[in-house]
Amino acid sequence: MSASAAPDDVDALFKLPLAEFTSARNALVAQLKKTGRQAEASEAKALPKPPASAWVVNQLYWRHRELFDRLIQTGEQLRRTRAAQLTGDVVTARREALAELTRIAAEILRDGSHNATRDLMRRVTSTLEALSSYGSLPGAPAAGRLTDDLEPPGFEAVAGLLPTSQKQGTRGQIQTRLPHAEPAAKQTGTAARRDEEQRKKLIAAAKASAREAERTLNAARKEAERAAAKAESTAKRTKEVEGERAKIEKQLARMALEAKTAQADASQAAANANAAALAVESAERAVELARQRLQRVTAN
Repeated sequence: MSASAAPDDVDALFKLPLAEFTSARNALVAQLKKTGRQAEASEAKALPKPPASAWVVNQLYWRHRELFDRLIQTGEQLRRTRAAQLTGDVVTARREALAELTRIAAEILRDGSHNATRDLMRRVTSTLEALSSYGSLPGAPAAGRLTDDLEPPGFEAVAGLLPTSQKQGTRGQIQTRLPHAEPAAKQTGTAARRDEEQRKKLIAAAKASAREAERTLNAARKEAERAAAKAESTAKRTKEVEGERAKIEKQLARMALEAKTAQADASQAAANANAAALAVESAERAVELARQRLQRVTAN
């Protein structure tokens, strides 16, 4: 969106629960049209609803920025560092950030009533890996506004992202071409060898970064599979518990009905017993009166 197209409103769309995205986007389009901002309305209308995998990565960006930024920063360090300078601390920090974000993503998906399947978690991990690899390079995908999944860049892209010097091109872009030896007629043999050695070093650094990226991705995918398996197990157990609770609730309802019926029967029995007691008492009085009359008749 253009800078004048209320970026906060657009950001708000990607922070919403996935089920609310389309209606909120349409409301924003209507609002922009109402205020005469047709171009901005067209841009908003063109925003597609992201899949659940891209949506949850957006949520990680908006809700867990510190951890998300740590993943991006470690990716930047790996991308900018040559193979000989790679440190285990950076590699470990990147792997841990990726694994933790993947775990949190599975929780967000479950809380949002989304099924954290293994395929979905694989796509989440791949997208996080891609964002880490691209970092803050010009043209990198916009974190927080993803509308589709991303795939990590391959070896050629990783090699292209490695800086060949501290200078930038005429348009402010980082130089991405690897140096090649000039024609032999225009340089000395020493310069040619120096350029060739430099080229080999950069290629070796790119290969090392690519291998480490693959290792990190594989580890994150395993973590995603474990999280997905745990989510499936938890969902299954939750279903079983819900079934048991439903049975217990039915039993309680039946017992309550039986208790109510028994109480009514007891009340009726008590009423009947009371009536019978009154009848006995009345009969006893009648018998007593009959005896008294008999005695008086006999006496006369």
